[in-house]
Amino acid sequence: MDQTIEEGLLALNLTVSATAIAQFVGYLDLLEKWNRTINLTAVRDRNKMILLHLLDSLSVNELLNDLQITALLDVGTGAGLPAIPLQIINPSWHISAVESNQKKCAFLRQAKLELSLEAFTVVNERVEDWRVKEFPCIISRAFSDLNDFVTRTQHLLTEDGVWVAMKGVVPYEEMEKLQKNYLISVHSLTVPGLNAQRHALIIKNR
Repeated sequence: MDQTIEEGLLALNLTVSATAIAQFVGYLDLLEKWNRTINLTAVRDRNKMILLHLLDSLSVNELLNDLQITALLDVGTGAGLPAIPLQIINPSWHISAVESNQKKCAFLRQAKLELSLEAFTVVNERVEDWRVKEFPCIISRAFSDLNDFVTRTQHLLTEDGVWVAMKGVVPYEEMEKLQKNYLISVHSLTVPGLNAQRHALIIKNR
């Protein structure tokens, strides 16, 4: 199992410590355990979890580094994706995850505790109702519609901040609705072992 994770990380040009590998394994263990009682993810096969959850989440890491991101908000994080894999690989980053479902938040808090994710913050709120602070980057894998993602989180983004929307195929129709008011750039992502299109959209206020 460790070797499968390490091979994927290597393919993403990521070198991590033995502690981080243990955290990834611990995270998968928790996912499997909690999935038996609450529906965190439809993916049940452990190797597919590595591919579709861990490596997919980490495929955006290089882009975030290029943007010099060290603090971000993950909206609609569900089982902590991409927040927890990104936090494990970047322990000094300050990552917050907003999730309205109480049971999923219980899982996230347990993951924070068991994986010793000291800089990880869990927020049990509807994102449109939470107004505590602003972030230089807001990311999501879960929002199906770009306009919904941007409008519901606008109040949480710093003036010169960016949204990062992780998508499969490029959502041209969704982009057309936003391009009058926002600048959008499209970046191709590569997930080792996944034969499917993955993209990250960087969205900025004009």
